[in-house]
Amino acid sequence: MAPRDESCKVNMKDISLIGFMGCGKSSVGRILATLLPECRLIDLDTYIEEKQGKDIPEIFNEYGEAAFRRMEREALEEIFSDSARPRAILSLGGGTVTSESCSQLIRRHSDCFYLRATTETLLGNLDGHSEGRPMLSSAQPARKETLRHRIESLMQARSPQYLATAHHIIDIDGLTFAQIAALIKECVETNVLKIKEYSFPL
Repeated sequence: MAPRDESCKVNMKDISLIGFMGCGKSSVGRILATLLPECRLIDLDTYIEEKQGKDIPEIFNEYGEAAFRRMEREALEEIFSDSARPRAILSLGGGTVTSESCSQLIRRHSDCFYLRATTETLLGNLDGHSEGRPMLSSAQPARKETLRHRIESLMQARSPQYLATAHHIIDIDGLTFAQIAALIKECVETNVLKIKEYSFPL
């Protein structure tokens, strides 16, 4: 499919980063926070871990996925209702938008950037680094082909949810985290960013 250019306008809402595990949301968020020093970086997983006093795998093991998704929704409600804080850069979990209530909160209260990647890029980033990711637990020990199938299965389910939530899509294949952050900064500062959108096979 030929690339399609779109002009995307951005206002002064919080900035949220969504996408599959391994697309670099946390790394991009950290770099973006240095480029936009007036913003506060909030990693949603870290926010929940600090609030619960447990790490994410412990939360999944003790309470299950449904309870964790409820914690994500409650955390987002707290963050978005805090009018006294600085503008936020939110690095969100790979499965946050699988909850419709979370997806609606993100879309309503933030300018949402989907960091979209092909399976090969995600596989390269996650191969050997899937430990501590509960949704990839069925791929452990992390044999490459097992991990590939798990990524493809989850992406098939999640891609429509990412697309429904996002205001902006950045295809990250071949880009460094610094380049991705710079694209988002340009979008934020100029209010317009030309984004080339491609259709990728899952």
